[in-house]
Amino acid sequence: MRLIDYLDKGAMLGEDAPCLTMGATDHSYGEVQRISHRVARALQRAGIAPGDKVAVLSSNDALAFACVFGISRAGAVWCPVNPRNEASENRFVLDAFDCSCLIFHSAYAPMVEQMRANLPKVRVFVCLDAVQPFAPSWAQWVEGVGAAPLEIATVDDLAMIAGTGGTTGQPKGVMLSGRNLETMSALTLMGYPFDGRPVYLALAPLTHAAGVLCLPVMALGGRVVIMPKADLGEFLALVERHRVTHTFLPPTLIYMLLQHEKLAATRLDSLQCFWYGAAPISAARLEEALSKIGPVMAQLFGQTEAPMMISTMAPKEHFHADGSVARERLSSAGRPGPLVQVAAMDGEGRLLPVGETGEIVIRSSLVMSGYYKDAKATEEVGRFGWHHTGDIGRLDADGFLYIVDRAKDMIITGGFNVYSVEVEQALMQHPDVQDSAVIGLPDDKWGEKVVAVLQLHAGRSVQPDEIVAFVKARIGSVKAPKRVEIWPDLPRSKVGKVMKKDIRAEMLARQAGRAH
Repeated sequence: MRLIDYLDKGAMLGEDAPCLTMGATDHSYGEVQRISHRVARALQRAGIAPGDKVAVLSSNDALAFACVFGISRAGAVWCPVNPRNEASENRFVLDAFDCSCLIFHSAYAPMVEQMRANLPKVRVFVCLDAVQPFAPSWAQWVEGVGAAPLEIATVDDLAMIAGTGGTTGQPKGVMLSGRNLETMSALTLMGYPFDGRPVYLALAPLTHAAGVLCLPVMALGGRVVIMPKADLGEFLALVERHRVTHTFLPPTLIYMLLQHEKLAATRLDSLQCFWYGAAPISAARLEEALSKIGPVMAQLFGQTEAPMMISTMAPKEHFHADGSVARERLSSAGRPGPLVQVAAMDGEGRLLPVGETGEIVIRSSLVMSGYYKDAKATEEVGRFGWHHTGDIGRLDADGFLYIVDRAKDMIITGGFNVYSVEVEQALMQHPDVQDSAVIGLPDDKWGEKVVAVLQLHAGRSVQPDEIVAFVKARIGSVKAPKRVEIWPDLPRSKVGKVMKKDIRAEMLARQAGRAH
């Protein structure tokens, strides 16, 4: 399956069925197909050959997403560009990934203008919704090419190049093949409920997890409802209006949704599957979601290099056979999918027995082809014949995977290993805490000390000593924070993950008397 095949499969189930919906506008499967043919022909006319890299820079937008299928139909490679990145990072990505065409929304025209002089490889610029001094509008660009069917053979199976988060240096280009995305789609369709034609609500960025989740939905002829910006009130209204069956949010937004004034009054009975992932979720907040949103919560665990579905936990697995909440599983990442081998490995490449903690490694056709033009990094991440996730965890006797930390976030204090995720889970049980981050800071006595930074629910207050005692009572004094700070908000990445490196840098600078 190529990217375009998911659209064409959906169209075979009914050309007139709604495919992409944004605001009051519906694009049918037939319409999106015609857009894809026009984009493919315009790319061909502009000299973009099969295997060339075509980038799309836009926030969530129906036409921008439709262009992705035109890129695939032309035999080219889709490079999603995160609009929340700084211009310097996006310039690096466009150049490092050898992009020859950039399709962008006018909201990002100033960024493109800023980058343009330093993008010698990009020879075609197209603005989706307006004419720019240096780029035609999309309508101008496709004028005269027609929408007659076009089929161009691909050079190889490379479907897209996605940038890593860049949290440990410059982003790397993750090469995802059609086979990778087909495996991801198969795992999605096998692992979660899909009854009838799905209606999928995309609030999270289509450049990330929310985008590739559209593929299995389209294979079933489902509708994708696109939200151009994050608005939880509008999110709830759209769930009710479109009878949404499937959606995805990262934990941070779920925490905010649980506090939303409109949640209790919103009709949510259409939901079959409310995915959560991209960061660890609080078990306490998850149990609250099962009550307030319904028995539809569904976990996924993956990474850019092995998209979405390393392990899965369907809604029913959140409960015991008698209907009671399976609290012991709520802090797990579900079970490895049927097309994925998962193990814990020590630093010498030995696979560890069930129950022992090590780096989570996987083998699967889900795993990327490699990093673009970076053989050394590709070799390193695939050492001992397994893909290394960088996460530390263990498998239990029932096959559930527990992720205890990122390898780089483990804290060694007084000779003991403390996993920040476990401390965060304890902190999130406190009724006043909305979100938390736990880091290690240098300490003369302990080597490292456990430090917690909290964001409280609006209008709440709490004393640091109370928090320390609260954590001690749950997981003991070794793991309890030696220091607690309360911040009005936690720094977050472009996709909503808490940026622990920024918290650590701020606290180290302050410790050294250099904080601003």
